[in-house]
Order: sequence, then C-alpha cells, then structure tokens
Amino acid sequence: MTLDATPDRAGLVDIIVSAQKIVDDLTERPWGSSSPSVYETGRLVSLAPWLTGHGERLRFLLSGQRPDGGWGLPDDGYALVPTLSATEALLSALGAEPSRTGPPGVPVADMARAAGRGLGLLSKWLAPGRVLDLPDMPAIEHIAPYLIERINARLDARAMGRIPGLGWTDPDQRLRAPSGMTGELLPVVRELLERGDPIPAKLLHALEIAGESARGTGSVVPGPTGTVGASFAATAAWLGHEPDPRDETRTRARRYLEAGVAQYRGPVPVATPITEFERGWVLSWLARAGVPVKAPPWLTAELRAALGQAGTGGGEGLPPDADTSSGVLYALSLLGSPCAPDLLLQYELDTHFCTWQGENGRSVTTNAHVLEAFGHFLETTGDGAAAHRYSASMIKITSWLCERQEADGSWRDRWHASPYYATCCAALAIERYGSGSGHASSVDRAVRWVLGSQRADGGWGRWDGTIEETAYAVHILLFAGSVRKSLRSECLRAASRGGAFIRSSLTAGSTADAADIPQTIGQMLSNSNNPSLWHDKDTYLPATIVSAVTLAALALLQEYRPESLL
Repeated sequence: MTLDATPDRAGLVDIIVSAQKIVDDLTERPWGSSSPSVYETGRLVSLAPWLTGHGERLRFLLSGQRPDGGWGLPDDGYALVPTLSATEALLSALGAEPSRTGPPGVPVADMARAAGRGLGLLSKWLAPGRVLDLPDMPAIEHIAPYLIERINARLDARAMGRIPGLGWTDPDQRLRAPSGMTGELLPVVRELLERGDPIPAKLLHALEIAGESARGTGSVVPGPTGTVGASFAATAAWLGHEPDPRDETRTRARRYLEAGVAQYRGPVPVATPITEFERGWVLSWLARAGVPVKAPPWLTAELRAALGQAGTGGGEGLPPDADTSSGVLYALSLLGSPCAPDLLLQYELDTHFCTWQGENGRSVTTNAHVLEAFGHFLETTGDGAAAHRYSASMIKITSWLCERQEADGSWRDRWHASPYYATCCAALAIERYGSGSGHASSVDRAVRWVLGSQRADGGWGRWDGTIEETAYAVHILLFAGSVRKSLRSECLRAASRGGAFIRSSLTAGSTADAADIPQTIGQMLSNSNNPSLWHDKDTYLPATIVSAVTLAALALLQEYRPESLL
C-alpha cells in the first residue's frame, strides 16, 4: 500500500499511526494482551485465596453473572465451564468464611445468592436426559468433570446448607457430568503425577484437573517466567499454598501469578504468555492488508529464533503447534524474511494437517494457515527444490478445506466461536493459494454467505454485530469478493456499510481518541456487544490481534474507497 497525501487519505494516516503503535507495543508487552477470564479467575479464587486481589476477583465474578445465573457467552454450551468455575469458586470462598463477613466489600449474602443461582442453573443444564451442545474447546472433557467433582465435594460440607441465601438445602443432591464426560483421564493423570512421571505436554495447560496431585509435583517445573503451561490456574494448582520466599522456584511461580493479577488488578486472562501467537498474527494481518508498518529487525530475529525443529507454540509453557508456527512463518515471509516451512511437514496427516501431534479434533483455520505459509513462501522464493513437495500438500489442504465447508458456504472451527473468523481464514487462503479443482466455487459460496448474512445495521456477528466479526467480513469481501466481476459492486457496498458499523462502534461510548483504535478496543473488553470469541479453556479476546484485524480492515476500506459507489 502506498501512502497518498491527498485529503481523502487523511484517515489512512491515522490508521497507519495506530498500526505502528500496535507493532511498537509488541515490545512493551511481550506476554501479550488478552481479556480477563471467568474460568481462570475462578480457579485463582479457589486455589490461591492468599494471593493479592482475592476480593477483586470475587467482585469480578459477582459483577459478571448473567440474569439467568450463568456466566459466559449467551449459549448454554459455552457457558457451562465458566459457570462451573465461578460457582465452585464462590462455594470455596463461602466455605472459607466461617465468620460470614467475607473479604472487604464482598458480602457473604451476595456470594451465597450468586452461588445458589449458579447451582440452580447448573442443575437444570445437567439434569438427567438433558443434552448440551458443547463447543470443541481445549480440555473441556476433563475440566467439566473436574469442576463437577469439586462442586459436589463442596456440597458435601453440610454447613453449606446453613448458609442463608444459598438455596441448596439437600446435602445429598449432586451435579451430574454431561453425557460422554466421565472424567476417566483424571485418575490417570493424578497417578502419573504422584509417581513423579511426566504427563503429555498439552495437559500442562490444564494441570489444575489433577487436583491435589498437582501440588509441587516433581515432574512439572515452571518455566523461566514462573509459568506452568502458560496458565494461572495450572501454576496456582502446582504452587498450592503461599510459598516460602527462600524457595526460588516457587517464588518465581508466585511472581508470575502476581504479574498476571496486576494486569487487571485481580482477574486474570486464560492464557499468558502468548508472545509468538500475538506477534505472528498481528504482523500477518497488517502486512497482508498492505499497512506499511515497520517491524524492528530484532523482532523478526526473535520470531525466527522461536522456530525450533518442531516450530513454536503460542508462548512459554505451551507446546509447539502448526497454527502458531504457520502464523510466524507467514509473517516472516510477508515482512521479507522468509524461512523454509519444512518444519510444518511433521504435522501432516493422510488427509490434512494437525494442530499438534495427538490432536483430538481437526482445525479448519490451522490448515488454512499452513496453506498460506506454504503458498507465500513459494510465491516469494519460487523455491524449485521444494516446490513439488509443498504443492502436493497445498492440493491436499485445499481439497480438505473445500470438503469441510458448510452447506451455507461458511466454515466453523474449533479455535473460535464465530464462523466469520473461520470463513475469513479459509476463504482468503483458498482464494490466494488454493490448488486443484473446485476451490473457486468454494470461495464464491463463502462470499455469497457473507453478503447474505449482513445485519440491518451494517455489521456481522453470530449473536449480535461485533467489530471483530465485521472486520473479518470486510476482509472477505475486499480480498475475495471484489475480484469477482459479478459481485464486485455488491461486495464493495456491503464492505462500506461494514466500515461505517466499525467506525460508529469504535466511537460510541469510548473516552479514547477516535484515532487510537488499540486503546479504544481495550476499553471495549467489558462491552457485552463485543464478546470474547476465541477458544481456550474459556473464551477470550486477544485485544491486540483484534485491533490489528480491525485496523487492517479499515485500511483496506481506505484503499478501495467503496463509499464512492453509494
């Protein structure tokens, strides 16, 4: 993208300035930026009540309860895990307050009332014969039984029935695990840890499912920053109680918890650090849209260094995966520093690429990102020696992605609640690098689905129109739709309406400068109209990545100037 100094480019100047600020801030916040999590915060309430900010975490849980008694997104399946975590946390706090005074500013009556409402809703969701449509989220099949086990243990304490306002007077009543979630892995993990044997690296992110067996286990060692599995819950489970300051390793783990608590003065995100994950996708979204940002040489050097033989994970404590590795490879290639993507071949299966070895599922977006990493490297280098090998994998991925497309033209994925994210990733990858027959018609169907699902206010979204989902739709319409002669005008008009929705949403109710999009989106983390849609143990919003996606969409709108058609 070239910068034109004419008056109609004034908006683009603001976008570029904001985008450069995002890139510069990647060095200031190397752990990454993510929204506070009900699940993770609830685990700290229960596992580390001695940690700074205990009262603030309880207030966060109380303020986040929905009118129906649940927590999380407006969907029973998505709400199950955060509701289980918040309810168990409140029961834990009630059981630890024999004086019935509660932490300063947190009345016991409020905690009891909230816990009782949570229990009431959970008992309906988990009633015999009730089937919940549960999302494919990391470790949900282990976390749900673990939390139900803990809640039932809390209810075993008959004193709970004497807490006014709890509304749970039958000490023999129990919550039942959802169908198919028997928790059979829990005793296996606990036995391994008690013997001092290692567990699979991917389970470290959810070490809390091991209960007391996780505390101080010698087979788990916190990383240099003190994290276990890039998770505050997992680290608190390993730490157990307030550490002796003479124990350097345990003190390091405590410092990690305290650093997480400081970010939101009590509540904590679901995954930290997400260094490589954030850097790779921030730079990719901006560079693909042609936003002329400058990444300092040391930043690209650090990204290259992060790519080991198995690639890289999202950040310290997370195992290497094909998704983050593809994002880093794609970003480096876009920035003119390509690395051969051969390391991705170890994730190749018969029909597609896995996110990591032993993955219990399949990811559309991981495969789309692998396709982009291969495709841009070949486009940039024209590497003859590996071209045939990469091309064969690209044909395989394209075919698999087309087969996974929904009947309505969209895609769904295990790493995001919104089909607009998955559709954006798949459609853009296939449009640019798809190989084999049928891929053009697949993109056409995706574009028509986006056009047909725009809301009356100009936005897009699964539940309501959101800035994030609208930005994905704009990317699809301008990258894939605008090149189709029969749809070009329709796509540009729809994209322009989407841009107006984004701009009005950014300015409505924000105290930040309208041009400071990163700060504005940060302020909107608590806005229910912009829900946390990314999948981890809980849903979350990676604010810096979403800021980059949004800025890239606005930059594309400036470049195409679709409002001239209105």
